[in-house]
Amino acid sequence: MKDVKKHIEVVAAVIRDEDGKILATQRGYGAMKDGWEFPGGKMEPGETPQEALQREISEELAVTIEVDEFLCTVHYNYPEFYLTMHCYWCHVVQGAVKLLEHEAARWLTMDQLNTVDWLPADQEVIERMM
Repeated sequence: MKDVKKHIEVVAAVIRDEDGKILATQRGYGAMKDGWEFPGGKMEPGETPQEALQREISEELAVTIEVDEFLCTVHYNYPEFYLTMHCYWCHVVQGAVKLLEHEAARWLTMDQLNTVDWLPADQEVIERMM
C-alpha cells in the first residue's frame, strides 16, 4: 500500500508597512529551521482564515494585525507533507514586531525580496506578487 502524505493547511500573512516593505521571518525551529517564510500557522477548528492569522501573528510576533485582502493560495509538495497555504495581505495596527518563535526578521522592499533564502512554498508566493 502506498503511503499517503500528511496534508497540512495553513494561513500566512504578507505584512506590509506604511512604506510598502514586506516582513520576512526566519524559522527558528523544526525541519525547515533557518528558512525564510511569511509568518502564520494552522487554523484551529471553527476559525476563519482571518481569525487564525490574527491569533498566529499575535502569538508569533506580539503585534495586532488587520487582514486586508486575499493574495493567493499555494499548493506545494514537500518531501514529508503536502502543503496548502492561504496567503493574505496584512498590516500591523498595534505594537512593534517582537520575535517569539522566529530567529530573525527583516523588512524588505520588493526589490530586496530575493536577498533571503525563502522556503519553496513562500518563493511561489513571491513569484505571484511580482
